[in-house]
Amino acid sequence: MTATSTSTSTSASSSSSSSSSSVSAAASVSARPAAGPPRGRRWLPFSPWHLLLAPLTLIFAIPLIWLLLSSVMSNAEINRFPPALWPSGIDLGGYRYVLGNAMFPRWFANSLIVSVVAVASNLLLGSLGGYAFARMRFAGSRVVLGLMLATMAIPFQLTMIPTFLVMKRLGLIDTLGALIVPSLVTPFAVFLLRQFFLSLPRELEEAAWIDGCSRLRVLFLIVLPLSRPALSTVAVLTFLTTWNDLTWPLIAINHDTQYTLQLGLTTFQGQHHTQWSAVMAGNVITVLPVLLAFLFAQKSFIQSITSSGLKG
Repeated sequence: MTATSTSTSTSASSSSSSSSSSVSAAASVSARPAAGPPRGRRWLPFSPWHLLLAPLTLIFAIPLIWLLLSSVMSNAEINRFPPALWPSGIDLGGYRYVLGNAMFPRWFANSLIVSVVAVASNLLLGSLGGYAFARMRFAGSRVVLGLMLATMAIPFQLTMIPTFLVMKRLGLIDTLGALIVPSLVTPFAVFLLRQFFLSLPRELEEAAWIDGCSRLRVLFLIVLPLSRPALSTVAVLTFLTTWNDLTWPLIAINHDTQYTLQLGLTTFQGQHHTQWSAVMAGNVITVLPVLLAFLFAQKSFIQSITSSGLKG
């Protein structure tokens, strides 16, 4: 009886001590101050990095802003020294001069045709080449890939004359074909799509092969729908490069009916007199398609760049 009472008192004292310790722990936790927001966000409703990025964005946007303002100035205001920082009024004479030029719609159509064909061919041929390098192992595949990537380091000035001779042999000089054929596929498109294809799981393709799909059906029905970010990036960069190209059209095109926009805008600059308002207005019209294309594909562009570097 004495032992039983002793054990009972011992268990009661231990339970009381444990309950008191738990109460004291709970009190200390309640007395501890709650964790507040990160210290950098207490006095700013946005990231502190925006304080650095906002001025940099403004600096990079200054040329575009100046281009837009100059397009609504008169030639006298543009040529004045010191130059006017703000137009005294909106003068649309430059836009009327550009849009009233009978050849400007033709130049716009030529640039659009060349750019659209280059984008479509790079998406198709780049996808085929990138998928072959990513999933197929054949003799010398790595050597061919290395040689292809090495061509990206060769400046265009070294390949300009050989390209011109090839186009001349094909009879394409002074036609839009001379602008389209060299841009049908680029090593960058093949490499970027290959890198993105490597990041996709093979299990999806293996399941399709078990169901009897060929490689082409797997590519067009499974792989390409999953590769929209990479395809958007290739499309935007190809469109940007082809649309803004001036050097090669200047060499390959002689007749004004085959001019692109970039080449046609040079006709507004004469030896003794230049229609600067028309040049600025034409550049605004030329920049708009590229700017809109990049803004629409910005999210896919960033996603593609981050995904294509996962595997080497």
